[in-house]
Amino acid sequence: MGTSVRPPAVAGAFYPADPDRLAAEVRAHLAAAARPALGFAVRGLIVPHAGYVYSGPVAATGYRLLEGRDDLRRVVMLGPSHFVWFPGLALPDVDCLETPLGVVDVDRDAVALVEREALVVESSAVHEREHSLEVQLPFLQIILPGVPVVPLLTGEVDPRRVADVVEPLLDDETLLLVSSDLSHYHDYDTARHLDAVTARAIVDARPEALDRDSACGRTGIQAALHLARRLDWRVVSCDLRNSGDTAGPRDRVVGYGTFALG
Repeated sequence: MGTSVRPPAVAGAFYPADPDRLAAEVRAHLAAAARPALGFAVRGLIVPHAGYVYSGPVAATGYRLLEGRDDLRRVVMLGPSHFVWFPGLALPDVDCLETPLGVVDVDRDAVALVEREALVVESSAVHEREHSLEVQLPFLQIILPGVPVVPLLTGEVDPRRVADVVEPLLDDETLLLVSSDLSHYHDYDTARHLDAVTARAIVDARPEALDRDSACGRTGIQAALHLARRLDWRVVSCDLRNSGDTAGPRDRVVGYGTFALG
């Protein structure tokens, strides 16, 4: 039986389709990013998922924290489904996820564990057009080459149940990666205020303080915050900007934040 692959859906739109240009852009974002001093080993990251020209600099702040982390053997990914409504969590029915930089293996052993949960389904249709996890892959390919992933999209599901599914996978060699943007389509000053309120709730590990307008990946963030409470992780804000700070106009912006957990 051949290897099944999920092809890229947004190469050439959210990030370059040419592999040399893509690798150069990722490396440039990483080189330009600050590396916050945390005082703990990163066990989880919350990073944005827009086009690289907009959110790449903010995401890179998080990925720089993973430089030299040769102890990591798996990445559990949580991202929202923007196009397909479904109940629960969805895995793609494939062995690999492809980008212009090559393929990233799906950790089939971990998949076998989470598939025991009734709310987890395999659905390539849910993953087919979705960008929230795909745009993280080139950063992972540069910073954690060869590390397999567990790509979970969130549908209509209680974030506490998401935390229940993910927690058994979170050993010392596993990174939890949550993909989410923050506020959408407010003017610059309004977005800065709203995102600051959201960031405070995230840093304080208060998942109940987030609502649908706080973040498009709210469910994944809330699950991570429930896990932070259970596992006694700290949460630190590493970068908080919006598209008006990076590449867009300021009359209608999207908010981006990077947070480290550990």
